Amino acid sequence: MKPSLLARTAVALIAGALVVTSWAVASARPIPEGPGYSSATKFIGSAAKANPVSLPVVPTNPYMAPTGTSNIHNDTYMSDSYQWAGPLGKNTKVTSKWAGGECASITFNAAGQLVAICLTPQTPAYLTLLDPDSLKVLTRYNLTNRPPGVGALLSRDYTELSGGYFYLDNQDRAVVATADRHIITFELARTGSKYSFKPISDVDLATSITAGQPTFAASGDSILSALPDFNGNIWFVTTQGLVGALNPQTGKSQTTRLSGEGITQSFSMDETGGVYIVSNIAMYRFDAVAGLPTSSWRVVYANDGVQKPGQKSAGSGTSPTVMPGGRVAITDNADPINVVVYNTAINAPTRQVCLAPVFNKGASSTENSLISVGDSLMVENNFGNLSVKSVTGGKTTVPGFARVDVQADGTCKNVWTNSEVSAPSVVPKFSAATGLIYTYTKPKGPGRIDRWYWTALDYRTGEVVYSKLAGTGVVFNNSYASLYVAPSGVGYVGVLKGLIRVADMK
Repeated sequence: MKPSLLARTAVALIAGALVVTSWAVASARPIPEGPGYSSATKFIGSAAKANPVSLPVVPTNPYMAPTGTSNIHNDTYMSDSYQWAGPLGKNTKVTSKWAGGECASITFNAAGQLVAICLTPQTPAYLTLLDPDSLKVLTRYNLTNRPPGVGALLSRDYTELSGGYFYLDNQDRAVVATADRHIITFELARTGSKYSFKPISDVDLATSITAGQPTFAASGDSILSALPDFNGNIWFVTTQGLVGALNPQTGKSQTTRLSGEGITQSFSMDETGGVYIVSNIAMYRFDAVAGLPTSSWRVVYANDGVQKPGQKSAGSGTSPTVMPGGRVAITDNADPINVVVYNTAINAPTRQVCLAPVFNKGASSTENSLISVGDSLMVENNFGNLSVKSVTGGKTTVPGFARVDVQADGTCKNVWTNSEVSAPSVVPKFSAATGLIYTYTKPKGPGRIDRWYWTALDYRTGEVVYSKLAGTGVVFNNSYASLYVAPSGVGYVGVLKGLIRVADMK
């Protein structure tokens, strides 16, 4: 990710225990348009004709909701791909709703409702339930976002504070890692037309995370992501390089700390038991050996040591993406960055399968995971996105979107590069039923006008098929929130003041 989210924006930390908010559910209202909306082009290009692409099925983790609905990157492979259709650009309608903050991390429950984490810079994060059509907030739960006495988290972003990488489990319950180092499972209760989130399990991992750490170091360490493997262990990683596995039946966890390495990305898992983690230095496969996270292999990736504008660290900007055929991919931190593919097998004679540079030297970075479509990987350029201010007043980031394929002979091939679209920070997604890549773009200007578009690219050529105006003004900045396509075919993007909905009208 990524997910992720309100990057570089200081978050007001609020002390206190986790409590149910007494916030009254308000009627949803649209996000107000900024300057230039009336004169902005509302639709660019032409409606697409579905051109399906064969997409290998990602197995559903037995401890998570169905593939495509369970977490910010869709599934445990972190494929960011959907089997179902997204908007084709036919009489497409965009609606927006104010939702008390940026709804950046979204899942879809069995009823088709949106279960999200929403946050503003001035308030705690909220676990939020929204209606998929009206976007009305049906209920929300106030999550803490401050470990007691921790001032070191002031500059951290949303993913590092309050469960941006939460997931839905196999019983449709939200499992959230909170900033005070708990993993809490929430059940959605309904009485008549009223909904509420009820915590039914709360595991305190503070002792596991801080054990053996100096006080000053331990105080700043927080859970970045927590996800289950295919055997039911809930793995978690922290910003200061702790890798843990929790047995939810016993409540006991075991941990391993990476020496001198930090983690700023989520991780992926496959059905062989592998858990794929990238630090700011190296790529890993971990396996649980008698419950203990154990490194099965480690490889250092190319790194020029520079935190490029648009990335959260001087390291890889991608959560690892599992591919079919026993492979896993990231981008490194070279200049320009490379898409790098590794063999996942524990005893592989050669670890690196291939690599390919993307974008231009001095103008290449990404902070969002790769899209995986069979042997193809898509990568987005986020170079220049230092903060929300980087793309206000008509400014935008360095353009770039590219596709890299792993060939039959094991080499990586650059298939196409789109050097026109600028997508400052969104997690893009792919629809196999339409053959379209969906992203959230911001062209330059005109003048100081800020225009934001839901944009569809042709998977086969990389060309823009259509762009539909989402809104104008800074409040329509997605600020590292992901893009989503529901099983119903409706698209969603979290923005600074809430959420937008994109749907073809019949």
